[in-house]
Amino acid sequence: MVESAPMSEARSFSIRVRVYYEDTDAGGIVYHATYLRWMERARSDWLRALGERHDAMAGQGLQFVVSEVDIRYRRPARLDDLLDVDLEVLEVRRASLRLTQRTRGADDGSLLADATVRVAVMDRHTGRPAPMPKRLLDMLGAP
Repeated sequence: MVESAPMSEARSFSIRVRVYYEDTDAGGIVYHATYLRWMERARSDWLRALGERHDAMAGQGLQFVVSEVDIRYRRPARLDDLLDVDLEVLEVRRASLRLTQRTRGADDGSLLADATVRVAVMDRHTGRPAPMPKRLLDMLGAP
């Protein structure tokens, strides 16, 4: 578990994924929603690397929800490609984060898809916005 990470490390993260048959559409290219699943996985692994787990947040009555996504598909990925999915924190607010996420070819770094994503913290019981855990805000250098 990471107790604290320097702000620059806490604000960026990357995972590597391989394209499997189940990730593709009838045309043999990655189905558009698959990119969103990979981006979600990167966000979950990033939180885990920071020592903040979804199940622990749920135990506190909190959860992250995606409130906004703006995605652009630039080039197709294909079966068996190796990809890097990264994120960078653009903005930290008391109850939300704005991130940029990119999917790139692992071999040449070519940009395949990029998105701006807003995730908000929600109270699981009321469905209303809630403050982000203080430790996470501190790690991300919130004002």
